Amino acid sequence: MKIAVSGTSGLIGGALATALAADGHDVLRLVRHAPKGPGEARWDPDAGTVDTDALAGCQAVVHLAGAGIGDRRWTDDRKKVLRDSRVNGTRTLARAAAALPTPPSVLVCGSAIGYYGETGDGWVDESSPAGEGFLADLVVDWEAAADPARDAGIRTVHARTGLVVAKNGGAWAPLFPLFRAGLGGRLGSGRQYWSFIALADEIAALRFLIDTPGVSGPVNLTAPEPLTNREVTRAMGRVLRRPTLASVPGPVLRTVLGEFAGDVLGSQRVRPRKLLDAGFTYRYPEIDQALRAALSAS
Repeated sequence: MKIAVSGTSGLIGGALATALAADGHDVLRLVRHAPKGPGEARWDPDAGTVDTDALAGCQAVVHLAGAGIGDRRWTDDRKKVLRDSRVNGTRTLARAAAALPTPPSVLVCGSAIGYYGETGDGWVDESSPAGEGFLADLVVDWEAAADPARDAGIRTVHARTGLVVAKNGGAWAPLFPLFRAGLGGRLGSGRQYWSFIALADEIAALRFLIDTPGVSGPVNLTAPEPLTNREVTRAMGRVLRRPTLASVPGPVLRTVLGEFAGDVLGSQRVRPRKLLDAGFTYRYPEIDQALRAALSAS
């Protein structure tokens, strides 16, 4: 297939584009700079523009671009960047896809389990309502921005991704050097649930969503069994063979991270019901497997 992918400079988008190209698909990378070849097309989500001539003939569009959630403190200006980078980009691609003479059959948009807010010990799945807080509100607007594609009859999927276990990018990457140095430990009480997914399973799940016509709407991309931060900490120590005696009290995290600390310390116990019901098979469903897969990746 010809598949357009945004966000290919990021962890997930880059890995997806590489995997698709390796299997012989024609990958069109959506970039902000001047295209360097036929495999790239210019787009500007802030201006709401995209090279629709290059998009012509795409059977699928995968939108994974967006400013990093945990890269900086959440000032009012940073919140606006986080929101605009997601909402404007999604709206731009949804409108462009809907306006094509022959629209793609599917639009897969990145999303986040931040939609559910604080869930405590209770399970949530795709049928659960939105939670409260900045991230929950952001995800609601982010997903709604894809309405032009949905209204045009394009199968639209929102990939609500959890914490991706990877050593070369994303929120998990900084944990590996800390734990290797023996400085890793639980965060806050350690009782909060972390809904994780191995990078390889994240990429496989995105490809599954592209290829599975019966799946649409929100889909949780997480492993079947989330773990508490305390359990994840023990697994990191076990796999890396390092002590995990350190801990970071909640007040310290709030001082360092500001408002984002609420999401680090928050609990989200997410079930990937739609993936499981559709027959998706995980390669690394257990945390030890996911960690070892991350460490062995190039």
